[in-house]
Amino acid sequence: MTSMVPNAAHDEPSEPVLPPITMVGPDFPFPYDDFLAHPAGIGQIPATEHGAEVAVIGGGLSGIIAAYELMKMGLKPVVYEADKIGGRLRTVGFEGCDPSLTAEMGAMRFPPSSTALQYYIDLAGLETKPFPNPLAPDTPSTVVDLKGESHYAKTIDDLPPVYREVADAWNACLEEGADFSDMNRALRERDVPRIREIWAKLVEKLDNQTFYGFLCESEAFKSFRHREIFGQVGFGTGGWDTDFPNSILEILRVVYTEADDHHRGIVGGSQQLPERLWAREPQKIVHWAPGTSLSSLHGGDPRPAVTRLHRTAGNGITVTDATGDIRTYKAAVFTAQSWMLLSKIACDDSLFPIDHWTAMERTHYMESSKLFVPVDRPFWLDKDEETGRDVMSMTLTDRMTRGTYLLDDGPGKPAVICLSYTWCDDSLKWLPLSANERLEVMLKSLGEIYPKVDIRKHIIGNPVTVSWENEPYFMGAFKANLPGHYRYQRRLFTHFMQDRLPEDKRGLFLAGDDISWTAGWAEGAVQTALNAVWGVMHQFGGETDPTNPGPGDRYDELAPVELPED
Repeated sequence: MTSMVPNAAHDEPSEPVLPPITMVGPDFPFPYDDFLAHPAGIGQIPATEHGAEVAVIGGGLSGIIAAYELMKMGLKPVVYEADKIGGRLRTVGFEGCDPSLTAEMGAMRFPPSSTALQYYIDLAGLETKPFPNPLAPDTPSTVVDLKGESHYAKTIDDLPPVYREVADAWNACLEEGADFSDMNRALRERDVPRIREIWAKLVEKLDNQTFYGFLCESEAFKSFRHREIFGQVGFGTGGWDTDFPNSILEILRVVYTEADDHHRGIVGGSQQLPERLWAREPQKIVHWAPGTSLSSLHGGDPRPAVTRLHRTAGNGITVTDATGDIRTYKAAVFTAQSWMLLSKIACDDSLFPIDHWTAMERTHYMESSKLFVPVDRPFWLDKDEETGRDVMSMTLTDRMTRGTYLLDDGPGKPAVICLSYTWCDDSLKWLPLSANERLEVMLKSLGEIYPKVDIRKHIIGNPVTVSWENEPYFMGAFKANLPGHYRYQRRLFTHFMQDRLPEDKRGLFLAGDDISWTAGWAEGAVQTALNAVWGVMHQFGGETDPTNPGPGDRYDELAPVELPED
């Protein structure tokens, strides 16, 4: 999220220039990008296991990547998907409009620090372009509208001095409370001992602390006014007050790895990524004939929704789908949101150890909503005759819309407005309203900010909307740990190391961004998919090349901090 309030790392350039920051995060600093790029590949299985079926439950990014890599090893992934390939990489069009007009209902912006994700974006032949976040270099202008007062800006220096004070307070808060510069340098240099040393102290110190409590304890944020502005405008793409009840550790993972900065969008829509991997024919593939793809292995379509999971004799994982078809597998990868295991899918208690069930039950998901409309052209670039300013801007406000984003492919072409992007309580306010009812409230709010602009006359199609908490196969946008949840997250993330589990609890591997340490980021979906692939490979008696050890091979060296439970 391009910073409304600049990241501390950008204030003082380091000498000499350090390597770029990546999402090789503090909890498990494994270099997934190097692992993927290594010419030796990411592992192999014995020839006697070639063609063996592995269930992959969920056709989002994590599931498709897991299936793609398992196929390359010579296994036969069987993908189950309740809806469409893509998961929360969901790109939709507008009925009756130019098909080039699309709306990103889920993930729409990706930081360059997502280097494992970028590997697959490049593999799929996709392009990215800068995303128009507030005050980003490619954003023509930004309006911050708080308490009925609007400020027009192209850079933060165009805003009143209090915004710079808030920026400085955040930088100071990170330095004094979270060793920001030291961790930033260690992550850039991939100095594993130093990363682990800094993070171990912070996990122990801050596990029970909220984001808001962290701010309040800082001398830099003793002013309520500063905390209020920071919450409504944030250091990212909008008001982060919705994150205030969450664990500060969640926030530190984001800012340490610059997941909140320099965002780019995928040209043509993010859903293309899993769709292209589904259809892709790998050049290097074991066992399967050249020209094999996930699509060809499935006859074009994945299996339907899973309705039941249970263990059967010989520690098999038995999967029942919506057609009543029952199949048993030696291994399965579950990539859907873990709450699905509590309600939508009938499960036996024996699938997981009890402490893993507890971790899933305690998982906290954030709500999120969006509403988009197609418009005839990027009219917001018109100039106001009196002021010379853009007639409308990327907008951050405390009104119901909260965040409004302006998306176009150039002057004269149809364009799209994300009228509202909201989280948590702000999202729940929209939940009972239809798309058209939402539209009316949003146009009223924006009309108060831009009284001279008739947005309605430019709209050329019906709005499209989503509330992720109301999506039956998601039940929320993404996981966000609350204070005290570190131990739960550690159990879920480390589940792929199944030699540590009782024999009758092995074979079913968890993956997906909510299993990762960076939920809500596609990079977390990629990383946990690769962990699960390593786990399945290991279960089938496979191994990685000695020159390219995998996440499980280096686990003891990199294992997340373990807090006492007694």
